[in-house]
Amino acid sequence: MSQLCRVGIEFDVDVQSEHITDIEELNMRLTQSDASFIYLETASGPMHISSVYVLDGELAFADVFGHFQARIHLIPAYRRKLAQVPFGLAHPRWVDDPDFDLANHVQLHSLPEGSSLDAGIDKAVELNEPLMDRNHPLWKMIVLEGVPDKTLLLQMTHHAMIDGASGIELTTILYDLDPKASEPDASGDDWHPDKPPGPAELMSEAVQENISNFQQSNPAQLFTSGAGQWPQISKAIEIFTRFISRPAITAPFNASPIGPKRKVAWLKKPFGEIREIRRVFGGTINDVVLAVISESVARYLSLHNERTDNQHMRIMCPVNVRTEDQQGGLGNQVSAIFPMLPAWPMDCTDRMHAVIEETTRIKESEEAQALTVMQQSMPSLPPVGMAVSQLVGTVFDPTALAARVPVPVIPSMGFRPPNLGANFTCTNVPGVQVPQYMCGHEVTDTIGLLVLTGTTGFSATILSYNKQLFFSFICEPRLMPDVEVIRQGADDVFQELLSAAEASLNLTKSAEAI
Repeated sequence: MSQLCRVGIEFDVDVQSEHITDIEELNMRLTQSDASFIYLETASGPMHISSVYVLDGELAFADVFGHFQARIHLIPAYRRKLAQVPFGLAHPRWVDDPDFDLANHVQLHSLPEGSSLDAGIDKAVELNEPLMDRNHPLWKMIVLEGVPDKTLLLQMTHHAMIDGASGIELTTILYDLDPKASEPDASGDDWHPDKPPGPAELMSEAVQENISNFQQSNPAQLFTSGAGQWPQISKAIEIFTRFISRPAITAPFNASPIGPKRKVAWLKKPFGEIREIRRVFGGTINDVVLAVISESVARYLSLHNERTDNQHMRIMCPVNVRTEDQQGGLGNQVSAIFPMLPAWPMDCTDRMHAVIEETTRIKESEEAQALTVMQQSMPSLPPVGMAVSQLVGTVFDPTALAARVPVPVIPSMGFRPPNLGANFTCTNVPGVQVPQYMCGHEVTDTIGLLVLTGTTGFSATILSYNKQLFFSFICEPRLMPDVEVIRQGADDVFQELLSAAEASLNLTKSAEAI
């Protein structure tokens, strides 16, 4: 996700970057935002951001491996692994991996010969389910062969390392804009890893940082600097108060903590048709996306006989807050908005107007900015309280049992407890609008695999690429066994909006002709 649903923010990548820098170039300590994705990770909710790229033609694995060998020096973070500070005295930090081996990260998976594209995508989703090994740098590229005339690439990078925007920038390093592009000069890549600090050094470093931070901190600043920001902080408090005063509907896909399995359905639409809908109804590309997704979810709830009268769904939409000087950097720079939309089915045009009204209200009240100010004003999370997260992925993982034996799904008895959180995440990531290539093979489709956590058993990723908009719906199949219904619903709503837009344009042309 992590992963971005932008509100009034344009993002465009049309040139290949020279390299990916690090937000924390000198201090490799994870920021609180980045570290949170380590602390929140469980065996049922891995925190890596992934995409499945479909390439035209059958690409040899050796070519992909050689491609990464030639470019790994352009992404320094890909040679660093996570170092946990004993007893959680500070957030983890990145250190060079002295045993770095590209073979641990670029791997081949052979599908049965003649496999369908859908079967290949299903296998990629399955390969994406396990936790990433924290003993190695937290990324992986798996090449799936066996689909005739196609090659699938599963690209996985931990959310502690990237967000949606930096993930797109990463593709400008790994993929080419020219099918005949030559590999970059790697002759100067004489990489010698720094010796990683031991436990005693990590502890000493953390203690010194904590003492320095304490000496530099000024409690009075919370009052003096916060005075001018109080209106925004007050607005943020109001937003979170609404979570309690206006609870959302509890959908079937929110009726239990998630398990580790995943299922994906997807479709793509021409960007020109999206713009045509927008031109008639107004709003933004994001508004069109939210209208399509929210109406398809409302129809899904109705189809499952959920009581939706006077109920609303709350959608978590990450917002990119990356500044210009942070472009080209990894790490997370995101806020969020939480539009509240009707949970009952509506005419598609009424749905579109409802979305525009809600997002306009959010923009005018500057809710994203308010939440960013509150996030920056909050006290730092004490890492020691999250020390147990260091056990995740080990033989002592306290979340492993829950992954093996998921909590039963609460059946619908005509009523479910109110939902004080968000129903699902909708993340919209603007991408490269020209073809990209891997070893001369064109990327034809890109399918985002969003993180699921807690009781969020369904979410949607929207990626734009090469003048197409890709809708990817991911779910935990116990909570949503029929994600294809959502995909079909989104397709239906989109076509209804497009037909309504075309009818309006034709009516306008007829009136002008008269």
